[in-house]
Amino acid sequence: MTDKRFEKLAKILVGHSANIQPGDRVLIEATTAAEPLVRELYAQILDHGGHPHMQLALPDQEELFYSHASDEQLDFVSTFRKLAYDRFESRIRIHSETNPQALTAVAPSRQARRQKALAPILRAQMRRGAAKTFKWVTTLYPTEAYAREAGMDYEAYKDFVFRACFADEETEDPVASWKVFETRQQDIINRIEGGDKVELHGPNVELALSIRGRKFKNSFGRRNMPDGEIFTGPVENSVNGWVRFTYPAITGGRVVEDVELTFERGKVVGAKARKNQDFLLEMLESDRGARYVGEFAIGTNFQIDRFIGQILFDEKIGGTFHLALGAGYPETGSLNKSAIHWDMICDLRQDSVIMADGELVYKNGGFVI
Repeated sequence: MTDKRFEKLAKILVGHSANIQPGDRVLIEATTAAEPLVRELYAQILDHGGHPHMQLALPDQEELFYSHASDEQLDFVSTFRKLAYDRFESRIRIHSETNPQALTAVAPSRQARRQKALAPILRAQMRRGAAKTFKWVTTLYPTEAYAREAGMDYEAYKDFVFRACFADEETEDPVASWKVFETRQQDIINRIEGGDKVELHGPNVELALSIRGRKFKNSFGRRNMPDGEIFTGPVENSVNGWVRFTYPAITGGRVVEDVELTFERGKVVGAKARKNQDFLLEMLESDRGARYVGEFAIGTNFQIDRFIGQILFDEKIGGTFHLALGAGYPETGSLNKSAIHWDMICDLRQDSVIMADGELVYKNGGFVI
């Protein structure tokens, strides 16, 4: 029997997040492990008058690819995928791995080369998303492997996932719940947008950056599910100071622990990590934009109360902030371009503050405005 919560999640994704309209061409990206959710999405997209196109992968397809691909194949971009990102009206991606650590043995240089080849896909997503011609959304299907990574019982993990999305049985109207998020966060944005200097002080951070002329985006379930953050692209040469990210930084199946970065005039000039430092340094050399910050964000979803090793959830943890090295979102005013967009998270729930133009706006994990 299919878990009814998948039906509820699909309704959120189709009716709220991607807002599918008659005639929309929709790319569904997932592994076959996510079949129950894919089935619900397929049916509901049809019910909304859309045209679903499924690009399903084997659960171990990435591992097979890196094991066998030549340099030429690493540089090749799927013809259909590129067409979809360039022309379709929507894309729904479902993270659904059965072995999140499958790529840990892959040479960092091969992963960096692959990310560089896929850069046009990321650029198209960001450019068309900013122009509101491409309604993309990313979510997660709870696999047993993800539950193990999170150190949770599988049933408890599923409960956690659905609760974070407001797709749990207790939430009567998920869309209304996300609307509450929208209103609350917009009030905060209205208070800080249009300013200049932002400072973060705490045991793990001493940073200053500028948001002059930049727009904050209100994330309430349109592009990510779950959601819950406000974010912008800081002025590229404005970031100065130091940060120790309190949670592991994960990308491409690699876990980099205890990342410390030092910034001068926007650029990472010092970087170290306790684990997988070589991978960190390799990624910083991806291109010129990789050493600059494309995103500054504050997590606001207090239903997400623990780190689970999934950036889709972890960057939304209530009481944290994160920086993304690399590509910024054009709709925020960010000019930074890169083949990477790597989020790194820092806890602010103890002895930490955020100041905006000298005014206290955030203390110990919560806004005070």
